[in-house]
Formats: sequence, C-alpha cells, structure tokens
Amino acid sequence: MPLHTLAPTVQQDMRYFGSHNFMGRRVAGYEAPRCWLSRPAALALAAVQRDLAPWGLGLKVFDCYRPQAAVDDFVRWGADLTDQRTKAEYYPRVPKSELFARGYIAERSGHSRASTVDLSLVVLDAATARTVLLGAIANGQEIDMGTPFDLFDERSHTDNPTLGVTVRHNRQWLRAVMQRHGWRNLPEEWWHYTLQNEPYPDRYFKRPVR
Repeated sequence: MPLHTLAPTVQQDMRYFGSHNFMGRRVAGYEAPRCWLSRPAALALAAVQRDLAPWGLGLKVFDCYRPQAAVDDFVRWGADLTDQRTKAEYYPRVPKSELFARGYIAERSGHSRASTVDLSLVVLDAATARTVLLGAIANGQEIDMGTPFDLFDERSHTDNPTLGVTVRHNRQWLRAVMQRHGWRNLPEEWWHYTLQNEPYPDRYFKRPVR
C-alpha cells in the first residue's frame, strides 16, 4: 500500500525513480516516485513518525518496496564492469568486481517483501532536535549520519567504531526509536530497517511501483 495514506508527513525522496543513485539512472520497476509498504510496515513507520514529532524530527525515506525487476537491474549493472560512472560517489574504496562478494548487491532483496525501508532523519524544529541529536542541525536538513545513503563502504556500518561521537550517537538514537516500534537494523547499512514481524517473510514480489 502507498505509505502516504497512513503517514502523509513522511518525506519521500525515492532515489531509484531518478538518477541520484549508484546506477546513475532510473532503475527498472520504478514507474512512480512512491513508497509502497505492507500495511503492518506502513503502520509501524507511521508510529515512528508520531514518536519523532515532539523532538522536532521526521522521517525521510529513500526506498521502500523494491520489485524484483529492480533487483535484477542491480545485478546486471553490477556485472557490467565497464560502467564505473558513479564509483567516486558510491563505492570509492571498493572495486566494482567485489560488490557481490561483499554483499552490497544480491540477487534477492528483503525490500521485495514490502516490509523493509531505507531512511534517515530530517529536522523540522532545529531548537528541539538539538536537545537529542548532535552535529550541525538546521531546519529542513538531514541529520548527520556520517555517510550518504547507499555508500558501499564500511563507514556505512551502523556501529563502525572509527566514526566520531556525533555520528555514532545519531545512528544509535535513530536505531533506538525504530526498535521501539518493531524494526531491526541491518548492521552493514545505518539506513536499512526491516519490520521484525514482517507479514510476507518468504515472498518476493514483482509488481512495479506505480
């Protein structure tokens, strides 16, 4: 279901519908810039959004349900070693030939089960947000998480010990809020959360995002 029907205030920056992503183009299967999730996942994300409001914060989602056609497109891109246009921005320290072996690209994705989401925090009231989070905080800006979304790098690991206090605090704070509402984090990606009690744990859907 479309997330906006239950959580209309969650900001949506659906990266795979456009060109601001590691492939540098629109990804197959994304026919509209919309976040789709299973109903339980959408309800749980709406609960997180309500929890964040008193702290002057909100959610911004980058990817939600991902059709299998998109995953297949990722795999084709990963196998084409001649296309390295986005290396400097998205995988500067990892050879493209190793993206599969290191787990950054796979032939199946939890996103295709419709209960996984990639997200970050955005500031709605800077003065209030500064009481719980660290770093440069300004209205309308994303919170400092140390790396951008979809950086294929160990720096994106949620608990990477080499990162500063600010980044570690902000990532852990986000994780704590998400866990209170039934989400678990993927340790290799600070932005990646899956509903613990997802309704379709063995399904991989093919319907395009429209």
